Amino acid sequence: MRERGRTRRLMGLGARTGGSLLKSRLGGEANWRALGEALFEGLSELKGPAMKMAQVMSQWDDLLPPDLADELARLQRQAQPMPWPAIRRTLVEELGELEASFSDIEETPFASASMGQVHRATTREGETLVMKVQYPGLAQVLESDLVQLRRLLWLGRWFRVPQARLEAIFDELAEGLRQELDYQAEARALARYRSRYADNPDLRIPAVVERFSTGRVLAMEYLPGTPLRDLEAAPDPLRQQVAGILADWLTEELFTHGELHADPHAGNFAVDDQGRLILYDLGAVIPVTEAKLKSMVHLLDATLQQDPLAMENAMLELGGRQGEGAPLTLYKESAAAIAPLFATGEQDFGDVRVHRRLRELSPRVWAAMDRFQPPADTLLLSRTLNGHYWNLVRLKARLDMQTRTQPLLEWARGVGS
Repeated sequence: MRERGRTRRLMGLGARTGGSLLKSRLGGEANWRALGEALFEGLSELKGPAMKMAQVMSQWDDLLPPDLADELARLQRQAQPMPWPAIRRTLVEELGELEASFSDIEETPFASASMGQVHRATTREGETLVMKVQYPGLAQVLESDLVQLRRLLWLGRWFRVPQARLEAIFDELAEGLRQELDYQAEARALARYRSRYADNPDLRIPAVVERFSTGRVLAMEYLPGTPLRDLEAAPDPLRQQVAGILADWLTEELFTHGELHADPHAGNFAVDDQGRLILYDLGAVIPVTEAKLKSMVHLLDATLQQDPLAMENAMLELGGRQGEGAPLTLYKESAAAIAPLFATGEQDFGDVRVHRRLRELSPRVWAAMDRFQPPADTLLLSRTLNGHYWNLVRLKARLDMQTRTQPLLEWARGVGS
């Protein structure tokens, strides 16, 4: 009965979303704020895959209507927590009588997300931990929710995305959601990252506490810090320090280790009292092949040269072009839009002119979707890099991107090899 109720609500939200898209497509004024509020209320309570996908969409705030993006972003910050009795039942089922091991577990979570929430706990020995607890029954409803979401793929046709491409994108997202339910895989990722960055003085990754970790509970040491999203008003030297650490870490992760922490929303990162970057939530870690990296750097190289024909060749190399007619004018204008970030010397990521030009181009990108479609196998990679671009914007970062990218461009060209 409960599962049928979830299905009805998901289909109702899908119908409402489709109605707004249709109204907009026909030249009408869709009430994106009202739609966003409805999605927030419905998905915050439902949790699970639909909420996660809405959170993913919220990070595309340069493409979505602003009112809709603002409401979806609330799902990152203000998701309604699961009532404590339900969370407690899961903890007891997984760990046994809680009073035997813990002197206190805070009933109010300090983080709530789409697939689980986090509670602070104190062991009988006085150790402070954080307990990431999977929402009850989520594994059981995951596949049925995915079936309903697959039925909503027709919404993508309003953007002229072919069904085969929609299916490929959906499969990539669905696999990521299944991975996020595997807390044992996340525990292994935490251990791998702690080993990898053990000698990096600028990074901290929480240790797993194995005796309290199971398939539905992940216990970790408590590493307090200020969330990245709360640093906008921090002193400029601290923001610039954190921005540099973040940019260096992303480069090392991709080009040295061929892997990527693929959930870039600002709540997954914090800064401790020594200015070190803390990495939380490694439930979504993806491998990135050298071939894919080279293709993406070839596209960046062509973009920085503002060469539309080279951009077209790079898009074909990536598998991101379908149909006839290369959108050369769109390539040229996109290259011109991001060029200021790669000019000589430090450039300001808070420069609103760049954001404005990107937003102005987004309707034309959607209009060209029948020809210009990002490949499904780079969806999470592209989303992550886009999310971190906005993290750098929030930090008001000033970075010398020309100097930073030059060694990568030479590597992709085979210079010195």
